[in-house]
Amino acid sequence: MTEVERATLAPGHTISRLIKGGWHLAGGHGTVEHQAAVRDMATFVEAGITTFDCADHYTGVEERIGAFRTDYPDLGKRVEIHTKFVPDYDRLGTVDEAYVTGIIDRSLRRLRVDRLDLVQFHWWDTNTPGYIETALILQKLQQAGKIAHLGTTNFNRARLRELVGAGVSLIANQPQYSPIDLRPEDGVVGFCAEHGMHQLCYGTLAGGFLSARWLDAAEPAEPFDNRSLTKYKLIIDDFGGWALFQQLLRALDGVARKHGVSIPIVALRWVLDRPGVAGAIVGATSARHIEENKRVFSLRLDADDEAAVQAVLERRTGPAGDCYDLERDKDGRHGRIMRYNQNAAD
Repeated sequence: MTEVERATLAPGHTISRLIKGGWHLAGGHGTVEHQAAVRDMATFVEAGITTFDCADHYTGVEERIGAFRTDYPDLGKRVEIHTKFVPDYDRLGTVDEAYVTGIIDRSLRRLRVDRLDLVQFHWWDTNTPGYIETALILQKLQQAGKIAHLGTTNFNRARLRELVGAGVSLIANQPQYSPIDLRPEDGVVGFCAEHGMHQLCYGTLAGGFLSARWLDAAEPAEPFDNRSLTKYKLIIDDFGGWALFQQLLRALDGVARKHGVSIPIVALRWVLDRPGVAGAIVGATSARHIEENKRVFSLRLDADDEAAVQAVLERRTGPAGDCYDLERDKDGRHGRIMRYNQNAAD
């Protein structure tokens, strides 16, 4: 049986290197049946994938994880839950301690825990001041025992430097990172390594585009079947377009055939092997791919495999800039698809 690799982010906080994502359970990816989703969580934990990623604004996901912990109490004790604090875009100018505390207390109730294992902080518009003060409020709640550890998501290097410089203690950063999006390598990974922050990567399979389904397929056009495909097709366009993406898929497929695995497994292994990466988040609406995904832990890429992928990556044209810079343009191609105000307090 393949053992799931684990990584230590901080003393007392060890995670499975494959992380069960929660965004796919929040709507926009097909119908989600509550009890089936809860049963699937148990299956993941039994398989050794014990770390769950969710967020305060992922509709219904924290509640489902809380239900899992109640329905499967023994398995629930084995889970590391990574949630997020994401104030609504329209509230950025008025975020205060009462607002932050209310959201954190709500996550505690939903997840049915006394302390949040890891809270990852996101701020939609870093041109709007207040993110440093908000991070310090989160740290105050950490000192009060409501939060065990703090991290960030979607901050670029300059803003991370500001947070660290203000005395915010962070153990993790969650960037979008995959063979078609190398923006974390433009400074963020190095900065985080200097300050003890581990990368917990999302978008590692580009919403499903990094799979045999799209190999030699005609270029798709909107409307897409789900929000992930809409988001990551834009990244493919920036990467160099559909033709270059097909060259990448062929390179990944060649490596996959050589090792007797699938394209997604090669892409996952490639990300897990990047410096500073502790874990990769895999979005899953069911448990049917667990055993296949675990094959990533028996795969070892050699120099020829790396060279085959790198030969394509050297011809990429983007995405440009630092982490999440493109997405912060609310009126731009990437920003226009975001849902900005989903965290109204109950």
